[in-house]
Order: sequence, then structure tokens, then C-alpha cells
Amino acid sequence: MKIQCVRADHVYQKMIAAPVEKRNDIYRYELMKPFEKKLEIYRIPLKAKQENGYDVIMANTMLGYVAAEKIDESQKENVSLLSQDSFWQTCQEAIEDGLGRFEEAKNTLPVQEYLYTIMLADPQSPYTILSDGYSGDGGIPGYIWGAINPNSFTLDRMPAALAHECNHNVRFQFVEWRDDITLAEMMVSEGLAENYATSIYGKEKLGPWVSKVDMETLNDYIKPLIKDAMDVSGMDNLTAYLYGDEIAEMNNYFPVGLPFCAGYACGYYMIEHYLKKTGKTIVEATILPSEEILEEIADFWEE
Repeated sequence: MKIQCVRADHVYQKMIAAPVEKRNDIYRYELMKPFEKKLEIYRIPLKAKQENGYDVIMANTMLGYVAAEKIDESQKENVSLLSQDSFWQTCQEAIEDGLGRFEEAKNTLPVQEYLYTIMLADPQSPYTILSDGYSGDGGIPGYIWGAINPNSFTLDRMPAALAHECNHNVRFQFVEWRDDITLAEMMVSEGLAENYATSIYGKEKLGPWVSKVDMETLNDYIKPLIKDAMDVSGMDNLTAYLYGDEIAEMNNYFPVGLPFCAGYACGYYMIEHYLKKTGKTIVEATILPSEEILEEIADFWEE
């Protein structure tokens, strides 16, 4: 297995030192081009055909990464925090471990080459604020991104977030993604990923996408709403259930009355219930079809 890193901090340093008019292209071709195949799957071009058109710079800004145009002297401290070799080594080890546990369990991963980076998250973005300053993206096999507003808390949390993304990366090598994926399937995937992260790093590293929901709210309010929407499909319809109303409204989708990442939290406890009931390991469960998991946990909704 080959796991390589694109050091975003090195690219940021180069951008800060470069003339303003050169910064977008440095970002585009030195930081993003190595991930071009991932971007193509998301239909994000490296460079728009027309000026100010949709491309990777616009897309990443919308997704909550620090905009290329804002990588200047004002970001020197953040880039410095991101430039610790020990941090990148820890991230490398987290990904090696996160992927390696599956091969140790005799699962041959179809993908054997991986590329990752950790980029600066925009501290003003609602995505960054809601996720307590860190997050990840690992749904495309072979590619993992982290986003971080660097400080002692978020730097410490990134390995757990990367483990979460490693789980997605493995699962979608065995379970094919569908554009009409249901809320139930998404909850299974997110629940598996966060249970995987806590199995390695402990529940004290439970992500804010779960920890912000208390059990009373989950059982009395969230579960009844989600139970009746498990068959909802398509990201435009299920976003509010999975990510909550705030994120749904930011994407011009209809709210349904749910808090931040309600579906993530529900999925986490749903999979925790499954693992306890069946005795399966999280590694075993990760590559199972959603239908097989969901058949076992009808009683989860009765708790």
C-alpha cells in the first residue's frame, strides 16, 4: 500500500511569497491538480473556461476552505501552525493505521494508492464553525482531505477525523455509491465511520457531528422524525435529515426541523447498537451492505 501526502503548508508558503496574480494558479496546479481525478468525479474543473466561472477555487471556497485569494500575510500564523512536521507525521500514521487495520483483518483493498492533504478551513465559514474547526472528506477511494482551523484542539482531533475518512474510503471500495442513495444508507455509512474513529481514539474524540446531540434530544425528538424518513433519497432531499437545517438551508434545500448533523448522531448510535447486538467488529461491519445491517436493528427505533 502506498500513501502519499501533498503538503498544503508548503504550497501556502509559496503562495504567500508569490505575487497576488500568481496565487490562484499555484493553488490550482500545485495543491489541487494531484487530486484532479477526485475533482472530476465531483465535476469540478481545475480552471473555469470563462473568467470568474465555476472551478476548484470557487468550489473549495464554497465548501469552507480558506479561499486562494486569502492566502496572504494574514495567514502566516495559521500556515506556521500547519507546518509542524510532527503534525504531518501523525496524520500519515493515522491514515496508515486507518487503512491498515482492514488489511490486517485479511481484507484486500482494491485501491492500493492513496493521496491526502490537510487544508486550511475558513474560520468564518458556517461549516467550520458548526464542526468546531475541523472536518474531512474521504468518500472517493484513494483520496482523503482534511480541513482545519489550526489550534491545539483541532490539531489534536485531526487523526480521529482522518480515521473516520479512512472508513469511508474503504467502505466505498466495497459498496458502490449511488446518486439516489437513501438516508438510511447514508446514516449507516456515517455511523460506521464515526464508530471506527472512536474504536481507535476513544469516545473522548467523538466528533461534534455526534457529540453536539444529547441523548434526550436524540430519543425524544430526532429519532421519531428520522424513522419516518429513512427511505428519502437523493442529497437534495436527505441533506436536512443528515446534516441538519442550517446546512440544508445554506445549500438551498428545505429544512425539516432538525439540529446540526442529526442524522450523523442517529447513525452513530444506530451502528453502536448493531455492533453490540451482533458482536460484529467495526472492521467486519464496514464492508457489509446497508440492507444487511438495517435488517438487524429494527429494535433500535423502539429504545
